[in-house]
Amino acid sequence: MAVPKKRTGHSAQGHRRSNWKATKPETTKCPNCGETVLTHTVCTACGTYKGQPVSLKDRVEEVAEVKKPAKKSAKKVEEVKAEETTEVKEEVVEETKEETSEE
Repeated sequence: MAVPKKRTGHSAQGHRRSNWKATKPETTKCPNCGETVLTHTVCTACGTYKGQPVSLKDRVEEVAEVKKPAKKSAKKVEEVKAEETTEVKEEVVEETKEETSEE
Protein backbone atom coordinates (compact mmCIF):
# COMPACT_ATOMS: atom_id res chain seq x y z
CA MET A 1 0.00 0.00 0.00
CA ALA A 2 1.32 3.43 -0.92
CA VAL A 3 2.15 5.64 2.04
CA PRO A 4 3.56 9.17 1.78
CA LYS A 5 7.16 9.46 2.99
CA LYS A 6 6.76 13.03 4.22
CA ARG A 7 3.84 15.07 5.52
CA THR A 8 2.39 17.63 3.05
CA GLY A 9 3.14 21.18 4.16
CA HIS A 10 0.57 23.94 4.61
CA SER A 11 1.75 25.83 1.53
CA ALA A 12 1.66 22.81 -0.79
CA GLN A 13 -1.75 21.83 0.57
CA GLY A 14 -3.08 25.34 -0.07
CA HIS A 15 -1.72 25.41 -3.63
CA ARG A 16 -3.40 22.07 -4.36
CA ARG A 17 -6.75 23.23 -2.98
CA SER A 18 -6.69 26.65 -4.69
CA ASN A 19 -8.46 25.39 -7.84
CA TRP A 20 -11.34 23.69 -6.01
CA LYS A 21 -14.07 26.34 -6.29
CA ALA A 22 -17.85 26.45 -6.47
CA THR A 23 -19.44 27.96 -9.59
CA LYS A 24 -22.71 29.85 -9.98
CA PRO A 25 -25.40 28.00 -11.96
CA GLU A 26 -26.26 29.62 -15.28
CA THR A 27 -29.73 31.17 -15.30
CA THR A 28 -31.95 32.76 -17.94
CA LYS A 29 -35.37 34.40 -18.00
CA CYS A 30 -38.41 32.44 -19.16
CA PRO A 31 -39.69 33.93 -22.46
CA ASN A 32 -43.29 33.12 -21.44
CA CYS A 33 -43.57 34.43 -17.85
CA GLY A 34 -40.23 36.19 -17.26
CA GLU A 35 -39.23 34.21 -14.17
CA THR A 36 -35.58 33.26 -13.58
CA VAL A 37 -34.97 29.65 -14.69
CA LEU A 38 -31.94 27.34 -14.84
CA THR A 39 -30.73 27.00 -18.43
CA HIS A 40 -31.96 24.00 -20.46
CA THR A 41 -34.76 23.20 -17.99
CA VAL A 42 -38.56 23.52 -17.96
CA CYS A 43 -39.90 26.64 -16.23
CA THR A 44 -41.33 25.66 -12.85
CA ALA A 45 -43.78 28.57 -12.85
CA CYS A 46 -45.53 28.13 -16.21
CA GLY A 47 -44.35 24.69 -17.44
CA THR A 48 -42.86 25.85 -20.76
CA TYR A 49 -39.52 25.17 -22.45
CA LYS A 50 -38.27 27.41 -25.27
CA GLY A 51 -41.68 29.10 -25.43
CA GLN A 52 -43.67 25.88 -25.91
CA PRO A 53 -45.91 24.24 -23.27
CA VAL A 54 -44.35 21.01 -22.07
CA SER A 55 -45.88 20.05 -18.73
CA LEU A 56 -49.34 18.44 -18.78
CA LYS A 57 -49.42 18.45 -14.98
CA ASP A 58 -49.79 22.23 -14.79
CA ARG A 59 -52.77 22.29 -17.16
CA VAL A 60 -54.60 19.50 -15.33
CA GLU A 61 -54.09 21.28 -11.99
CA GLU A 62 -55.44 24.56 -13.41
CA VAL A 63 -58.63 22.85 -14.61
CA ALA A 64 -59.03 20.99 -11.30
CA GLU A 65 -58.63 24.21 -9.30
CA VAL A 66 -61.25 26.07 -11.34
CA LYS A 67 -64.03 23.52 -10.86
CA LYS A 68 -64.45 22.15 -7.32
CA PRO A 69 -67.96 20.75 -6.77
CA ALA A 70 -69.48 20.17 -3.33
CA LYS A 71 -68.52 16.89 -1.65
CA LYS A 72 -71.92 15.18 -1.77
CA SER A 73 -71.08 12.03 -3.68
CA ALA A 74 -67.53 10.79 -4.22
CA LYS A 75 -68.40 8.70 -7.30
CA LYS A 76 -69.75 11.63 -9.29
CA VAL A 77 -66.75 13.80 -8.41
CA GLU A 78 -64.34 11.10 -9.59
CA GLU A 79 -66.24 10.75 -12.89
CA VAL A 80 -66.14 14.52 -13.47
CA LYS A 81 -62.39 14.69 -12.77
CA ALA A 82 -61.72 11.80 -15.15
CA GLU A 83 -63.70 13.55 -17.90
CA GLU A 84 -61.84 16.85 -17.32
CA THR A 85 -58.41 15.22 -17.52
CA THR A 86 -59.28 13.42 -20.76
CA GLU A 87 -60.56 16.70 -22.24
CA VAL A 88 -57.36 18.51 -21.29
CA LYS A 89 -55.19 15.73 -22.72
CA GLU A 90 -57.18 15.79 -25.98
CA GLU A 91 -56.70 19.57 -26.23
CA VAL A 92 -52.96 19.23 -25.71
CA VAL A 93 -52.71 16.51 -28.35
CA GLU A 94 -54.65 18.67 -30.82
CA GLU A 95 -52.39 21.67 -30.10
CA THR A 96 -49.23 19.65 -30.65
CA LYS A 97 -50.61 18.25 -33.92
CA GLU A 98 -51.37 21.78 -35.11
CA GLU A 99 -47.89 23.01 -34.15
CA THR A 100 -46.16 20.14 -35.94
CA SER A 101 -48.27 20.65 -39.06
CA GLU A 102 -47.40 24.37 -39.13
CA GLU A 103 -43.66 23.65 -39.05
